[in-house]
Amino acid sequence: MLTFRSTALATLLTLCPAPLLAAFLGYGDPLVAFAPRAQETLPPGPGQPEPGLYAAFLDRYLETRHPDGIHRVRYGAVSEADQEALWRWLRAEAQRGPGGLSRDAQFAFWANLYNGLTLARVLDAYPISSILDIKRWPWSFGPWDETLLTVQGQALSLNAIEHRILRPLFQEPRVHFALNCASLGCPNLAPRPYDAKTLEAALQAGIEAYLAHPRGLSLEAGKLTLSSIFDWYRSDFPEHRDAFLAALAAAAPQALRAPLQAVEGPFAYRYDWALNDARAP
Repeated sequence: MLTFRSTALATLLTLCPAPLLAAFLGYGDPLVAFAPRAQETLPPGPGQPEPGLYAAFLDRYLETRHPDGIHRVRYGAVSEADQEALWRWLRAEAQRGPGGLSRDAQFAFWANLYNGLTLARVLDAYPISSILDIKRWPWSFGPWDETLLTVQGQALSLNAIEHRILRPLFQEPRVHFALNCASLGCPNLAPRPYDAKTLEAALQAGIEAYLAHPRGLSLEAGKLTLSSIFDWYRSDFPEHRDAFLAALAAAAPQALRAPLQAVEGPFAYRYDWALNDARAP
């Protein structure tokens, strides 16, 4: 069950218009030093990528067969040794950085770093009922603005990775279905690390799985209810209503494609901030 504080914050996030939310959070300017073309020309950082460490963590602690279709993490079962190993992997990845990698490999690097950091930060605070319960200051919510790692001399938070690197520099709207915020309303945490060879298929599978689940898209009696992701980040999707609905239809289950393009009236939005905990009811 969500705490009173996290319930209040979840309500605020749901009701707050997207432009106002962005202005309030103040993400900052894009970190252009991490632009894909600029990074491709740099020499590789020290060390070798070791996605196997993160993959082993997911294999051990991620449950992907829950009856409701939402992946859950066995946070309470994570050993101290594995928690420390996750942080060591994250620091090694940060030290290596995205230099010398292809564009797709860079995207995979940042997405894996984001998801791994989210897991590690939740584990540091566990037990909690929602990621919104994590606060550095009494007035803050969530861990997104905390400086967690340094890459190529740049101190980075989760918000910086998402809103100053991935969204503005890669211009890939499916990023919203690749990143996981440790909440039941979020797209599923991918069971395998992202990699360049399978990135396109993984991104498409992510949006299709999300739109096939009611937390991503629900159409009942002609009323369309969407995840709040489509409200908070409306500018990342087609601007005009018809184009937006067509984009949804293209990734939605076959049975919803024609009804989606015939939707009239305003959209409704919802989001569940409860922790994606395997121990939760």
